[in-house]
Amino acid sequence: MTIRVLLADDQNLVRAAFAMLVESARDMEVVGEAGSGREAVGAAREVRPDLVVMDIRMPDLDGIEATRLIAADEELAGVRVLVLTTYDTDENIVEALRAGASGFLVKDTRPADLLDAIRTVAAGEALLSPGPTARLIERFLRSPSVPVTGDGPECLSDREREVLALVARGLNNTEIGETLGLSPLTAKTHVSRIMGKLGARDRAQLVIVAYESGTVTPGTR
Repeated sequence: MTIRVLLADDQNLVRAAFAMLVESARDMEVVGEAGSGREAVGAAREVRPDLVVMDIRMPDLDGIEATRLIAADEELAGVRVLVLTTYDTDENIVEALRAGASGFLVKDTRPADLLDAIRTVAAGEALLSPGPTARLIERFLRSPSVPVTGDGPECLSDREREVLALVARGLNNTEIGETLGLSPLTAKTHVSRIMGKLGARDRAQLVIVAYESGTVTPGTR
């Protein structure tokens, strides 16, 4: 199954390099490019990619607002966004995750890691760079400014709350299973049920909910 990728970055050379890399993978193809956030939203609606590789700092409309528009569009419900940043300490990453991004990657990552990241986000299986992501969320959600919408973690069973806490700390399904004495498949089933109950589209949003609701608090492990 080929992953259809839309590239959004205001630097032509960066887009060209990413395009060459993506096209070199047999399971991916570039279906569009955009030089601004507004162009990215329009292209997403036109070509319906599986995934958008989205830069944050772009003219006209930044990557965060573009991500929010894509995530809010019901016709683009299957489109996932992988946000790029220059530094992994970029506080805008948290806002991007709140806006609906499924994960993030720093621009100086290795080419093979970028391809793996695209595969991971497109599959919806795991949050990208879980350690750095969790640390960013701990830092910038100490005083949450965005309330949790919909049902909160109180609707979850004790086991589901345990799983949610482990997701928020960056563990994948195999690691969650090992921690709780479950099979990876059972762990995956729990994660899917939690997303359904909380109305989260992916694991990235589960991390946001976990910290904003106090299920996981900054500094705990």
